[in-house]
Amino acid sequence: MSRPVIHVESISKLYRLGQVSTGTIAHDLNRWWHRVRGREDPYAKIALSNDRERKAAPQSKSAYAWALNDVNFKVDQGDVLGIIGRNGAGKSTLLKILSRVTTPTSGRIRVKGRIASLLEVGTGFHQELTGRENIFLNGAILGMGRREITRKLDDIVDFSGCAAYLDTPVKRYSSGMTVRLAFAVASHLDAEILIIDEVLAVGDSEFQKKCLGKMNAVASQGRTVLFVTHNMGLISSLCRRAIVLEQGGIAADTTASEGILAYYNRDKASAYRVDFEALGRAQSGGAATILEGSIVDASGRRVPEIDMRQPFKVKMRYRLNRDMPMAPFPNFHVTDSSGNQVLVSSPVTAQCPTKAGCYEVDCHIPGNLLNNGAYFIGLALSYIDKGVHVLFYEREALCVNVIEPVEETLEQWRNGFAGIIPGAVRPRLDWSVTEIK
Repeated sequence: MSRPVIHVESISKLYRLGQVSTGTIAHDLNRWWHRVRGREDPYAKIALSNDRERKAAPQSKSAYAWALNDVNFKVDQGDVLGIIGRNGAGKSTLLKILSRVTTPTSGRIRVKGRIASLLEVGTGFHQELTGRENIFLNGAILGMGRREITRKLDDIVDFSGCAAYLDTPVKRYSSGMTVRLAFAVASHLDAEILIIDEVLAVGDSEFQKKCLGKMNAVASQGRTVLFVTHNMGLISSLCRRAIVLEQGGIAADTTASEGILAYYNRDKASAYRVDFEALGRAQSGGAATILEGSIVDASGRRVPEIDMRQPFKVKMRYRLNRDMPMAPFPNFHVTDSSGNQVLVSSPVTAQCPTKAGCYEVDCHIPGNLLNNGAYFIGLALSYIDKGVHVLFYEREALCVNVIEPVEETLEQWRNGFAGIIPGAVRPRLDWSVTEIK
């Protein structure tokens, strides 16, 4: 049974807007006296401010902002945890607290084990020192001894790919080179916990491949990884669990796939099923309307995620409120998480009825078609009569997370490649290899 290596208990982080001090020497001394006795800051209360603040900014309701507010979770040994959320949700603040870069306003964390952190480009690097000198400096900051760094120096340099620039000052490095070097140092620390912020977005595809391989290796050794990124493909392929932060609090703590869907569908009751009647969208006054849409697997179950190797169906129920001279046809529009159009599909009108009534349609999507990642499905009902007439359309009505079991397919499908395979579709095509004599 795994044991918790990180225990976050009611962590909150309060930042003061505007002035750094309380506004008076007496209040500053009072705050210092509470701090040295280990007590809570008497002025770290939301909506509390001193007289000087109220006179200076009477229109302001609060001089404070909560970056994190009462966050609680545990991380077991060997977990690979993705932390996702919109900009300003509190992700980086949480990692800084876990890495002991900053302290929480209230609450506490308990960590068992050595932590290696990679939070921002160039963190812990001195711009005037060379790459070699910064390896020793950054390694020392992370808790590595000089002998340990010397022993691993060749591996660190080889992983970073910066051997040619090792004796060049870091101020002449590009951001990508700086991240390569920083990740190489952090990943070669024999730490039980590896914390990584969004910095991987700076690297190129070859570097990301190396990083993914290294993180998979770290996780396979029973060590713990906390990973922040906006790349849902990385979360899907690397993480087993995800925490979704929203406005400083935890909106969801669940599997990686469910977390991705929660991230994309904060305002929707269900990502893989939508009931337009329950939402009040299925109006009876129009010519036709869609009643319901859902994602179902091969066995007919509504599911939030699909193994990319398996087929699934998009199902729709719709109603014609009166007989139609032209057959309305249901159709759906698939876009990826970046908003790129992937495909549009509809049945031929000869299959579609014109008489009033309720109907159900489904479209079979084969396995080995979509790449791994999150996809949005817009549902529509249209007909053509001297142009296209849209009777009903809901953009991003559904969301499905297509997952790839990397552990099982790394050698069979990927030829050992552990990085991101680009593209919205990734069909299994027939290849043949013949010897030329």
